[in-house]
Amino acid sequence: MGRHATTRTRRRILLPLLAIALGAATWVAVAMARSEPGCEPARVVVAASPDIAPAVTEAARALDLACVAFDVQARESHQVAAELSGTAPRPQAWIPSSTLYLRKAGGVPASGPSIASSPVVLAVAEPVARALGWPRKSLTWPEVLAGAGVVAGMPDPVHDPAGVSALLALREVTKGVSDPAAAYVALLRKFSATTSGATVFPTAENAVLRHNSGLLEGETALVAVYSPDAPALDYPFVEVAGATPQQGKAVAELKRTLLYGAATGPRSDLRAPGGQALRLTETDQRVEAQGQRSAEIPAAEEVAKALSHWAAVNASARVQVLIDVSGSMSAPVPGTGKSRLRITLEAAENALHLFRSASQVRFLAFATKVDGDRDYREILPMAPVARQLAAVDRLRAVRAVPDGQTGLYDSVLDVYRLAHGEWERGKLNLVIVMTDGRDTDPGGISRENLVAELGKLSDRDRPVPLIAIGIGPEADETELRQLVAPAGGQAFLSRDPAKIGEVFYGALGRIAGAG
Repeated sequence: MGRHATTRTRRRILLPLLAIALGAATWVAVAMARSEPGCEPARVVVAASPDIAPAVTEAARALDLACVAFDVQARESHQVAAELSGTAPRPQAWIPSSTLYLRKAGGVPASGPSIASSPVVLAVAEPVARALGWPRKSLTWPEVLAGAGVVAGMPDPVHDPAGVSALLALREVTKGVSDPAAAYVALLRKFSATTSGATVFPTAENAVLRHNSGLLEGETALVAVYSPDAPALDYPFVEVAGATPQQGKAVAELKRTLLYGAATGPRSDLRAPGGQALRLTETDQRVEAQGQRSAEIPAAEEVAKALSHWAAVNASARVQVLIDVSGSMSAPVPGTGKSRLRITLEAAENALHLFRSASQVRFLAFATKVDGDRDYREILPMAPVARQLAAVDRLRAVRAVPDGQTGLYDSVLDVYRLAHGEWERGKLNLVIVMTDGRDTDPGGISRENLVAELGKLSDRDRPVPLIAIGIGPEADETELRQLVAPAGGQAFLSRDPAKIGEVFYGALGRIAGAG
């Protein structure tokens, strides 16, 4: 499937919703079910997510209420949430697609009874799904994301609860591995911060159904892949403060009707609350009609943590990587046929793939007096990740300095000053130091003075976390923890140098907010 076909695929899902949203500035009037002479109809405004608004409109029309006119407005939930926190006119009832939106709005309850549900799925382009074994077998999220040639995209989780749901489900995918933080970062890195051009992306089940039912020539159908760890869209019904008694009674009647299943009938692409089987009479075979279990929406702090992880992982970085090349780094690592330095350099090279393409990295080597009187020298200048990957031969050519001592303190201080002076807003500014020992430079700055100087440079408004990675049995954990403390960083140890790669990835994952 070509890139343009995939883009059209996404467009087919989004355009119907956009059409409804663009028309949201006008009221969708539902005629009074019954009028009485001389009565002034009470206008009851209901803001509803575009995917459930038609069903709400039908339910409102069917009510036999005197002197009431329901106005159902198809509105994107994030827009209503923003308006409810401001001074815009308020509806009398609101049905967002997810309880998550209630937490963003002002003056509404934090929860409401669910009137429908729609599982959050991975929408997989049908050719990709077939290559992975569908429909012979049901696919899982890990199987899909491990597939060759998969292009994964993520809807903005700040505005789309399907994105939040996916982040929570992906975290569960990595819980059973040896280093969940590193695995979670690696998994999130598979997702572009957009769905444009993606062959796999999270979305609601009902969006998949609508897309497949309206395919145009040249467009690609989507297959829904389910996860019990992904919270579903739950369409809560909430009454908004400020309604008159007459409006309040009408809202209560509408809620009662919807809770009895008016939004999830045989023609609906929504499920009943709890994920019961789809009642749609002609269900698309690319969607599983049987009941689906979904995770509960977690507490607000868990959602906030997931969003911060995504934001941090997607941030471009500006990184200084300081690598120990003292004589001890030439020591062989048992069972590998490689030296400590060789394994460390390989880990640093592989870690380049953890950074976004817009990130910039500088590599430096340190021992004692490796550049005149200076204890460090530049291996590769600050440059984008792609350029560094093209120049890795220079990194691989680095050798340990025979009899070189460990000029750790002076090197860390100078490079930290450099990073602080080059600090860029909107980027994750980092200094990473990798060493197999403690400072052994007799003419260098003391540990106490280093810690004091780092404390002076530390700036909450211009943070530069310092990550220290100790390699091998001689690495001094106490020393490394004291070094990173003033800079708000973290220290990590790899007593087995052969596992430095795992430690490096885990360190980056935690400092990026994924641990």
